[in-house]
Amino acid sequence: MSVDAGPSLRRSLRIVGVGVRREPRSFALAVAGSTVYGVMTVLTAWAIGRVTREEIQPAVAAGHATTAQLMAIFGWVAGVVVANVVGVVIRRIAAGFTMFNVAAGFRREVTRQYLRLPLSWHHRHPSGQLLSNANADVEATWNVFAPLPMAIGVVVMLVAGVVEMVLVAPAMAVIGLTVFPALFVANLVFQRAMSPKVSRAQQLRAEVSEVAHESFEAALVVKAMGREEQEAARFEEVARRLQVANVDVGRTRGTFDPVIEAIPTLGTLAVLAVGAEQVASGALTPAAVVQVAYLISVLAFPVRALGWVLGELPRTVVGWDRVDAVLQARGELPFGTASVPRRDASAMRLDSVDYAYEVMDEHGRLSPFPALHGVTIDVPAGWTTALVGPTGSGKSTLTNLTLRLVDPTSGVVTLDGLDLREVAKGGVSAAATLVPQQTFLFDDTVRGNITLGADFGDDQVWWALEVAQAAGFVRELPAGLDTRVGERGASLSGGQRQRVALARAIIRRPQLLVLDDATSAVDPAVELQILGALRESSTETTVLVVAYRMSTITLADDIVYVELGRVLDHGTHAELLARCEGYEHLVTAYAREAAERAAVAADEQGASV
Repeated sequence: MSVDAGPSLRRSLRIVGVGVRREPRSFALAVAGSTVYGVMTVLTAWAIGRVTREEIQPAVAAGHATTAQLMAIFGWVAGVVVANVVGVVIRRIAAGFTMFNVAAGFRREVTRQYLRLPLSWHHRHPSGQLLSNANADVEATWNVFAPLPMAIGVVVMLVAGVVEMVLVAPAMAVIGLTVFPALFVANLVFQRAMSPKVSRAQQLRAEVSEVAHESFEAALVVKAMGREEQEAARFEEVARRLQVANVDVGRTRGTFDPVIEAIPTLGTLAVLAVGAEQVASGALTPAAVVQVAYLISVLAFPVRALGWVLGELPRTVVGWDRVDAVLQARGELPFGTASVPRRDASAMRLDSVDYAYEVMDEHGRLSPFPALHGVTIDVPAGWTTALVGPTGSGKSTLTNLTLRLVDPTSGVVTLDGLDLREVAKGGVSAAATLVPQQTFLFDDTVRGNITLGADFGDDQVWWALEVAQAAGFVRELPAGLDTRVGERGASLSGGQRQRVALARAIIRRPQLLVLDDATSAVDPAVELQILGALRESSTETTVLVVAYRMSTITLADDIVYVELGRVLDHGTHAELLARCEGYEHLVTAYAREAAERAAVAADEQGASV
């Protein structure tokens, strides 16, 4: 669906062609309505000329108007006006259908593309930019369909109008043939002047959206760190630049508008001047002058639709470029056709796995940032395996690989011997579930956050909550399972959110349960209850847990120690304490610090004695 680069007008028309092919019927109906409007507008001038000649002039000459004359005037004008109104209604409704349906289709495509693209792509694009792509940029691309059908009708109107002027008064038609090209040239100059200014304003709208979204997302940090004034200043700066850009657009529009408005007015005055002279010489009738003058004045406003289209085309190109960059993005994870066998527990293996994030350097180029190096881990079916290591050692990256949220740079990740890249779409998520380090809850009920729309009964929901040690506080909520938790679960504490997220995973009875420090926000006593209940209720489930607390680590059948993206050792807690210095230093840090504090306190007490 890509549109080749080229001159702006040519590219704009190609983009418009994409939209027309999406909604050909409604667009054709809009053009038909606009054509009726154009023809009827020209016929209005003819009708006015006709009633002036056949009804008004005789009535003026007679000194009074008969009922038949009044009815004829009303009938001719009303008939043309009604037909004109019908054309306008059809055009507006059909153009609205075209614009909104095309925009809705592209919003769905952009959203589906977001879901197809891997986490590695999302890491490189701020969420504010993605929101702008799906909303403001899509609107900017297809808003051109509001004035476009009218502009096409205007072309028909101009052709019919010029023919009528030539037939009525060839001399005055020359004036009309001068006015309309002058209007078109003025609009073209206006479009060329506006194009870079509108492009700049559209880009700044996206930047304002990005900054605002980031500030909203970081509201807690901003308030906790007292950065309200700095964030306000940051937003004020980008908003000021948008203001300057919009003022520049308005200034340009304000300069051209009076010129464009003056051209048809000058044309009407010229027609009246020339027409008065020709009426005085007997070359023309007053009806012909009225008809041509009215035709020029009535066509002047619709011709502005050409300017509206030309004014929208720069925004169309800018919006399309931003939307198409998403639609043409590559990197989505390919899927195979294999199915993971359904069983109580699955075995997971990472074999010589490397992984590197892509980060943007100071020149805007993507560079690899290695996170894992030659990692090999075996997670036997039914075992609880703990991943232990210092911060930044690659533990969360490993959990993303086990759920195939990303693919390794090299090496293989298998589930029950199947390469995850060979598994059919949805196969991995049906067999394995992740409870991530950063808990996310939807602005929905407790039930909705646990089932996520799946067909689970309340008995199953309560069972999962019991295992996650969340049933007690859920029963105390005002509406129990039907209590809405607010955006991101704002009405719950951090520990409560983690337990609801854990219940969301448990209810699915996964063959592999991956916990990325999923109990860090609960107190140690509750954590022990959760892990004990999880072990009792899921004796056959394979569990891979990122752990820091000793209570979690000692429950594991196998412990894998990771440091600087490499597996340095694995074994039981006792074995690693005896032979792995890094592990021993990490897991005994709290005990060592407590002992040091006790020794210092004892020394201080002895000195005081």
